[in-house]
Amino acid sequence: MTFAKDQTPPVNGFWSLTLYDVEHFFAPNDLNRYSVGTKSKTLLANADGSLTIYVQADPPPEAQRANWLPAPKGADFSLYMRAYWPKTAIIDGSWTPPAVQRMD
Repeated sequence: MTFAKDQTPPVNGFWSLTLYDVEHFFAPNDLNRYSVGTKSKTLLANADGSLTIYVQADPPPEAQRANWLPAPKGADFSLYMRAYWPKTAIIDGSWTPPAVQRMD
């Protein structure tokens, strides 16, 4: 999931992207990482200023691991984006999150 430069969720508070298993519990993983967002101080922007979150079971290359949201291998899951104290663009629908793209 890649947010274009300056297109992360427009909030006055903070935003998060959280992964849940099919029973709506956190999906266990070795990092004990269940969400990423504003409070994830290690997220790294791409060279062009965009922000890519890697939602996948297998670890990405070392340089991308700060942006990895571990997903269960071979199992369904749900992603929830939360925007706390959203700005007008979220409320009026003029901002929408980027699509999740399957990468093979």
